Amino acid sequence: MQFICLQDNLKKGLAIVSHINNKNINLPILNNILFKATESGIELVSTNLEIGITHQLRGKVNETGETTVDAKIISDYVNLLPEDKVEFSENNNEASLRCGNYKTKIKTEAAKEFPLIPSIDRNKFCELNIFEFKKALSTVVFAVASSDNRLELSGVMFNFNDNQLIVAATDSYRLAEKKINIKNSSIDNGQIIVPARTVQEVLRIISGLSADAQSIDSDLLKIYLSENQILFTMDSVELISRLISGQYPDYKQIVPDKYKTEAVIKRQDLIRAIKASSIFSKNGVYDISLVLKKGLVNVYSSSGQSGESSIDLSADVTGDENDITINYRYLLDGLNIIDGDVVSLKVINNNTPCALCASEDDKYLYIVMPIRS
Repeated sequence: MQFICLQDNLKKGLAIVSHINNKNINLPILNNILFKATESGIELVSTNLEIGITHQLRGKVNETGETTVDAKIISDYVNLLPEDKVEFSENNNEASLRCGNYKTKIKTEAAKEFPLIPSIDRNKFCELNIFEFKKALSTVVFAVASSDNRLELSGVMFNFNDNQLIVAATDSYRLAEKKINIKNSSIDNGQIIVPARTVQEVLRIISGLSADAQSIDSDLLKIYLSENQILFTMDSVELISRLISGQYPDYKQIVPDKYKTEAVIKRQDLIRAIKASSIFSKNGVYDISLVLKKGLVNVYSSSGQSGESSIDLSADVTGDENDITINYRYLLDGLNIIDGDVVSLKVINNNTPCALCASEDDKYLYIVMPIRS
């Protein structure tokens, strides 16, 4: 096989596909990237058996063929090449690369040993704006459970509902939900659970593509679904992944319909006060108290070992006087995600979840459970 491409294109392509390559002792071929040169173009392929990534590399094919190369070796080497044309050829289990005055030979392994990337029926699909989709995922994925004790909580829930996609994640202590509009869809209404690692890879790939505006030919992302797999197509990249089997919890049951108190407050002021008060929270509890009164929110914490902190912030408070004790780390996670200068904090009492949202955005919701005394 033989092809020619630009160093910059090859460098970016390797960065896209090589991220899921981990040292695999039981199946060493998974440490490799599959290079496929066909009459229709050049493909770079990687897989860890849970996720498969394919990238269409821009270049000219002189001779068709396929081979696999160690992902780390070729990525590290290509990253150091000058910005020039790269000539890639393979023969007798050896890949030759030439770029300017750089020449190297890298051992290869037969492509027949590389696992097949599963194909998926492309009849059921939906289209979304790639940047809106990225923003939606980034506002919920941080709330995924870090433990695999409950497998269904280790992923992000996708709820297809007519012309809207709802993405949500929870670790049972906090919940993040975001709604985005679907441009076109043939997917039936229903829910699936996408592994957090898959969501993180999709976010990484979109960020890589959008870092260079000239590299994106389309701002549309397509999602294809089968019974147990999901396929994302993003410009020159396709990512296929297994889904998590199981039923996502009906979190709507814990989302209050009404609140007794609402405080609209400057976001940065609240962040600063929480960080200051967190210094005096109890080790391992991470507790701070919020007291909502007419015209202000008091942020308070105390510890027998370190002392105490009390900060009054101006706020537009409506409803009853109220208070709640909460994990400050969870609260900061939500505040750092929300856009805008002001946020809305909604409280019922100290025994029920409170809600945080952007005051002008009804499509994002962040719920935090209180710390009960």
